[in-house]
Amino acid sequence: MTSSLLAARRGSQTPRVSRYPTYVRSEAEDAVDLAAATGLELDEWQRYVLQHGLGKTAEERWSASRVGCWVPRQNGKGGIIEALELYWLFCSREKLILHSAHEYKTAQEAFLRIRDLIQGCPDLDKLVNRYWQANGEQGVELTRAAGGSRLRFVARSRSSGRGFSGDKNILDEAQYLIEAMMAALQPTLSARPDPQLWFFGTPPEEPDAWVYGLRQAGESGAPRLAWFDWGADLDVTKPETKLRYADRTLWFGTNPAAGIRIREETIEDECGPSGLGSKFPHERLGVWLPFAGEGGGVLDPQLWAAMLDPESKRSGHLALALDMTPMRDHGSIGMYGPRADELEHMQLVDYREGVDWMVARAAELKVALDPICFVVDGKNGAAALIPELAAVGICVPEDPEQPKRGDLLVLGTSEVADAVGQFIDGFRVNPPRYRHIGQEPLDTAIKNVKARPIGDAGQIAWGRKLSEVDIGPVQSVTEARYGYHAWVDLVTRDYDLLDSVW
Repeated sequence: MTSSLLAARRGSQTPRVSRYPTYVRSEAEDAVDLAAATGLELDEWQRYVLQHGLGKTAEERWSASRVGCWVPRQNGKGGIIEALELYWLFCSREKLILHSAHEYKTAQEAFLRIRDLIQGCPDLDKLVNRYWQANGEQGVELTRAAGGSRLRFVARSRSSGRGFSGDKNILDEAQYLIEAMMAALQPTLSARPDPQLWFFGTPPEEPDAWVYGLRQAGESGAPRLAWFDWGADLDVTKPETKLRYADRTLWFGTNPAAGIRIREETIEDECGPSGLGSKFPHERLGVWLPFAGEGGGVLDPQLWAAMLDPESKRSGHLALALDMTPMRDHGSIGMYGPRADELEHMQLVDYREGVDWMVARAAELKVALDPICFVVDGKNGAAALIPELAAVGICVPEDPEQPKRGDLLVLGTSEVADAVGQFIDGFRVNPPRYRHIGQEPLDTAIKNVKARPIGDAGQIAWGRKLSEVDIGPVQSVTEARYGYHAWVDLVTRDYDLLDSVW
């Protein structure tokens, strides 16, 4: 969604990038009205973020479980945060609201602002049981009669937030988030019936920061994620880009508070020779650096992150594939199946040390899931399981051209190459069609898997020896996906007849 500048010389009140799930109503009006009662008058752009971030579904759940707001400094994102926290404390009465910032001083300043707003409104102040500030934390606690809600302010660390069961989380200065911090914070929401996680920040200075994955997910319209970014879409690595920095239309397009609380002359000074220098596009225009991801694999982990849907599940038929490491120290069983919305779901069904468990587990899954087929790579160590699989009723079809439901498809070298090529092609589709629930072994394999050439036809396969981690998880979902479509093609070319054939 691209905004147009208003006739008056003020900043764009709608972001360059705006993605949010559909909703039937919004709680924003209550949040805006309560903020106004404390003297906090919100700009149009701040109300825009609240409107779409506080959407509710017909089932009265938050339409977005995660919300990201990215805007250059000093524009007023703190006003959105304060309106949210006031609403959660006094209207929706959340039991615990956790506000975290990268630095203690930022968290402390946020506490002082919210305290002043509440104390400036006697009707709200009388509902407060206590304000506290000790031991590196600050907070607000309401009386029991007022619901007993608590708002806690903490400086982030690798462990801060662990052990709290928060209903709502504010992650200010989100550009500094690292994976370990998210591992500490995000599980705090897992036991809550309808949580929300809000990210606020400016683009990170590190081109491989954790939030690049979140950005990719937001811009791709990932389920239950709302994303608002005012930053300019510029490539700072190109010399000609510098000519754009003095474009005043760009200034007002990327700073919603320009002409409201940020003076045009201030931006002019920042853009000048004694201003922000090389930091200007980052600090004032909200420009993201080109991503420089880790891992060195052939699949983009940021695209994979964009395909995350914790609630994803297949609908109907599925295929399973078995894979094992050459040393037989780990085994993987991957699953693939279309979703009800015709997107493609893939999942690691089982992943364990050793391989002695795999045949018995496959037999269990045959009964529990009724897959259309099982798949193994005939040149892979998993091929050693073929006789044992046959003993539990998972057999190679008598006629390879007419497999029966639950048969075992054994892939040859060219078929494995086709499977890998088709899986990679799926990463080039926009918008992304794959969906997954987020599983560490599979995520790690996606991030690190490398390819190796095979044959003389320019084909490739996954390079187990080249990769630094066990790639069995990605190998298994790759082959499950291929096996599903291969089985379907063998049974009938008319997909509409599948149900009658089965």
